[in-house]
Amino acid sequence: MIKRELYMSRIRPFIGTELIKVMTGIRRCGKSVMLELIKQELAESGVSPTQFISINFEDMSYSHLQNAQALHDEITTRAVEIEGKVYLFFDEIQEVKDWERCINSLRVSLDCDIYITGSNAKLLSGELATCLGGRYVEFVIYPFSFGEFMELYRSIAPDAPIQQCFQKYLLAGGMPYLANLRYADAPSKQYLHDLFNSVQLKDIVKRNKIRDVDLLERIIAYVITNVGTTFSATSLARFLKNEQRTVAPETILNYIKYCCEAYLFYQVKREDLQGKQILASNEKYYIADHGIREAVFGGNMRDINLILENIVYLELLRRGYEVTVGRTGDKEIDFVCDKRGEKLYVQVTYLLASEETVNREFGAYDNIRDNFPKYVVSLDELDMSRNGIKHRNIRDFLLAEEWN
Repeated sequence: MIKRELYMSRIRPFIGTELIKVMTGIRRCGKSVMLELIKQELAESGVSPTQFISINFEDMSYSHLQNAQALHDEITTRAVEIEGKVYLFFDEIQEVKDWERCINSLRVSLDCDIYITGSNAKLLSGELATCLGGRYVEFVIYPFSFGEFMELYRSIAPDAPIQQCFQKYLLAGGMPYLANLRYADAPSKQYLHDLFNSVQLKDIVKRNKIRDVDLLERIIAYVITNVGTTFSATSLARFLKNEQRTVAPETILNYIKYCCEAYLFYQVKREDLQGKQILASNEKYYIADHGIREAVFGGNMRDINLILENIVYLELLRRGYEVTVGRTGDKEIDFVCDKRGEKLYVQVTYLLASEETVNREFGAYDNIRDNFPKYVVSLDELDMSRNGIKHRNIRDFLLAEEWN
């Protein structure tokens, strides 16, 4: 079990407090392991495991607890027999009807410390926000970073050079369970395919009661093929019309929104850096795990430019940045990143193979006059930094402790 210190360091200050700790993220990205890591840490600090109550709501043996009252009764009954503080761990809580009321009541009535996970971004909107306003902290868990992936891959192939590790990461992605399959190609693809189907069916179709599954599949296929490419709902509607499917742009936007809520996609807005405003149309989307794209649709090596962008984007999110695509005049900057006022700019390209590419990538920063760090990231081995703009090999960039 990998320690995932990036997340533990954020969760640790809240362990033992009355705030409800909520971990969200795409299905199978390692949220349950985070619960195990927290239990481990509690046990090491002297808490007895007899004080833990853990329920995974995807386990059929707990299906009788999938409503608020039944769950509340069960927990209060079990808590009576526990001496001291009770530690509650609820996995995939969204399966419980009206779970917010139950959690809020337990928080009030028991001396407890509560940890919950869920696979939907709407988990914390609407009712929960009302019920628990200001009484929870949320942590989004992502698939493995390149650093985490390498730690596990090296336990299977200890002598693999870093280039080989990265090549594997480009195709396999960062889903934690693949390590159990020793990253073997066929089983890994099968697993990712099944995972994709499960996200599509359980977290998107079933949850949003979608009737036109064929349309959803076409929209998902389009977005996945075009990760990192700006497009609008209108252009997608035109594309579908050519395939004899007439559909309103609003419907397309709703379907994409459901995919984002299930953490399959992340939407990146475009920002005019001179007018300091968010642009209304043509967002970009990235996929939660590029390994799923390779397993289901293929083409990661053909579209390597986009995949490298996808990998860098997810790394920026992991490290707590808010990210937009920047526009300045007729130039576009891949990622404008902000973390509490600290800014960072990142351009991603496959190779700086020609003078034209070099001029384009470094030239994107021509109109930006501030002193925040500016990076061009590529697979080149030679350092081509110039004019105060730092050039980094993408592997080094992903593994760097910090960027400054």
